[in-house]
Amino acid sequence: MTNFSLTRRESLRLSAFAALAFGSGLSFAAPAAAETPLVLWYDKPAGNWTGALALGNGRLGAMVFGGTARERIGLNEDTLWSGAPYEPSFEVSAEIRQEIQRLMFAGDYKGAQNLAEKLQGTPNSQSSYQTVGELVLDFPGHDQVKDYRRDLDLNTAIASVTYTVDGVRFTREALSSPVDQVIAIRLTADRNGKISFSATETSPLPVMVKAGNGNEVSMTGMNGDIYARDKKTPVVKGALKFESRVKVVAEGGQVTAEGDKVTVTGADAATVFIAAATSYKTYKDISADPAVRCTQYLDAAKKPWVALRRAHVAEHQRLFGRITFDLGTTEAAKQATDQRLRDFSKQDDPALVALYFQFGRYLLLSSSRPGSQPANLQGIWNDKLMAPWGGKYTVNINTEMNYWPAQVTNLAETEEPLFRMLSEVAEGSGAQVARRTYGARGWVLHHNTDLWRPAAPIDTAFWGQWQTGGAWLANQLYQSYLFSGDKAYLGKLYPILKGSAAFFEDTLVKEPEHGWLVVLPSNSPEHEIQKGLTASYGTTMDNAILRELFDACIASSTVLGQDPGLRARWKQLRDQLPPNQIGQAGQLQEWIKDWDTTAEDIQHRHMSPLYGIYPGNDITPADAKTFAAARKLVEMRASSGMGWANAWRIGIWARLLDSAKAYEFVELMISKWTEGNLFDKPSVQLDGNFGSTAGIAEMLLQSQNGEIHLLPALPAGKWPNGTITGLRARGGCEVDIEWKAGTLARVTLRSKAATTVKVRYGSGVVSVPLKADRPLVLDGELKAVR
Repeated sequence: MTNFSLTRRESLRLSAFAALAFGSGLSFAAPAAAETPLVLWYDKPAGNWTGALALGNGRLGAMVFGGTARERIGLNEDTLWSGAPYEPSFEVSAEIRQEIQRLMFAGDYKGAQNLAEKLQGTPNSQSSYQTVGELVLDFPGHDQVKDYRRDLDLNTAIASVTYTVDGVRFTREALSSPVDQVIAIRLTADRNGKISFSATETSPLPVMVKAGNGNEVSMTGMNGDIYARDKKTPVVKGALKFESRVKVVAEGGQVTAEGDKVTVTGADAATVFIAAATSYKTYKDISADPAVRCTQYLDAAKKPWVALRRAHVAEHQRLFGRITFDLGTTEAAKQATDQRLRDFSKQDDPALVALYFQFGRYLLLSSSRPGSQPANLQGIWNDKLMAPWGGKYTVNINTEMNYWPAQVTNLAETEEPLFRMLSEVAEGSGAQVARRTYGARGWVLHHNTDLWRPAAPIDTAFWGQWQTGGAWLANQLYQSYLFSGDKAYLGKLYPILKGSAAFFEDTLVKEPEHGWLVVLPSNSPEHEIQKGLTASYGTTMDNAILRELFDACIASSTVLGQDPGLRARWKQLRDQLPPNQIGQAGQLQEWIKDWDTTAEDIQHRHMSPLYGIYPGNDITPADAKTFAAARKLVEMRASSGMGWANAWRIGIWARLLDSAKAYEFVELMISKWTEGNLFDKPSVQLDGNFGSTAGIAEMLLQSQNGEIHLLPALPAGKWPNGTITGLRARGGCEVDIEWKAGTLARVTLRSKAATTVKVRYGSGVVSVPLKADRPLVLDGELKAVR
């Protein structure tokens, strides 16, 4: 019991039950709900990949199936993408751009769209995120088991499997350590000499698997090619080397390495370490040696399991533990997680909402950490060579949505990879495309990028001719400054903001009817005006993004004391953008023309014209007419056939201050658009998880327009009592909120710097001074308690 005792003392906030389950291998019954509020658990192994449990340290991902006779662990490394460094931009003449403008203003939108094909990148497709493969563990004689359980504790980021065979209780724990940069699996039993298994690796990529060094298996290979849009024709040859290496350390018993596997016989316990790496250094350099990297990772992980586990848990909880969320618990919480999902719309289970919220934070922390790649369309988890939509960074909504929870749910560090990616796009392909395709200064990014940071439009003009993706990402990163007030950070971001603004300074075109400055050619992402046609100009989303961009540039320039001469220019450009318009149905128009009621798909999945409501704040209740028009458009859109699109609607309804509609989409996401392992569906687009977590936070706290707004969209009938601690507000505050019987009971505000904040609850508004590092507590009437 020594290991159990140490683990329990040293693990931060680890429940007594979890310590027992993970540390001792003892038999136990299903937990009482109050003991394990942050645990996903199941009474059988995963039947498919979307039932497996996700682990990740930002760089390495694992999917734990929980098999008994055969365990599969899906493996991912965040730089294993198809292809090699490439640059898709090429020279486009001014005459082509001018002819596109002429056709557009003449009303020949289809002709303009056809000609815009000449602006598409070469190649006209991008890389796909790829799987490393799987670790396979075979356990002889473990076909018939009793008392089976597998679980994932979000508080420790450890997945466990326990079961009994012939009276012996077996336990496996798995983690992906952000400290030691390995995946590690601990195998124990409650009787000595009972650990026997073999370990090997497989991959759908062409690989060589070979055992060696007495206790290791190495799998080496090369990534795949980038294919054209037909998915058959290679357009960029794969050139990225990778290696995954497994090392087995047994306590007692015998270990042999032969052929393509390591075999353990009669051990008391064993630990399996998995290292993985590629030859990727940067988006333009793939000269690293993955074998050297794997050796370094495994050498650094030479420590006792207790120490490795303790360091992993402490580092995970340092970030994850910043937020607590309690909506109360009912009998429903005693059921297995997959059963709770099936029954959610039929029973009262507020604890599942809290678990789902925290799972989104868990996924973000597990797939995006300083030094890693950003969270892609599947976070970090993928079992295919051609992931759905390539698993790319789709920046017409999906990548941005991935990071909506980062600031408000107190995981600001997870944005570092996004900042680095945008910096690389801006300095490289983004600048090349701006100059060669548009004849402009600065940089631009369209609707997709990948590991190699391409910035050109792809996938045909129908999908890809949209110029404001980079500006949106720049705006999102500017929000980080609004949350933190960190001038050093703003100084690093400012050149990116300024470069994006420079591109639009050079490319905005004056439209003939009103003299407005418009983005042309463009589209309202993926939404057809009529069958086969998306091409337009001056769309509502573009205008909202650029107003926000120019405002950010003006504010940043002022704070930093730089470029005073440019501020008037940016203000002039902002003021010449098309205003928000209201169409004949009373709706906020999506396009510069009133095409909404005749559009091909009036209930389109994208909520692009609502950018100004959420995630932006261009449209507020202060402008009652436009605010009402935005609501009308949301009503026209209703729900969507995609999970992530319904997640977006949570945040929009929260900003519209409609708690019932916001909750309706929370329920829809959990009951219909969530896999058994809590992944978003269909096709594992994890932006649905991230967007839902952000949307739930938005129901409880908003901080746009100079106010901290408490419980702005609380569904009091569904969540009558609750507490949430550690949310962040713009202006540098942390906020804890407690409510009872649907009414604010107490709020605690903390700031690292002395400041004055305006706090709203319902129709009440107060301005309160905060002292540095001195919490201020207000009661339900916004009166100071202490």
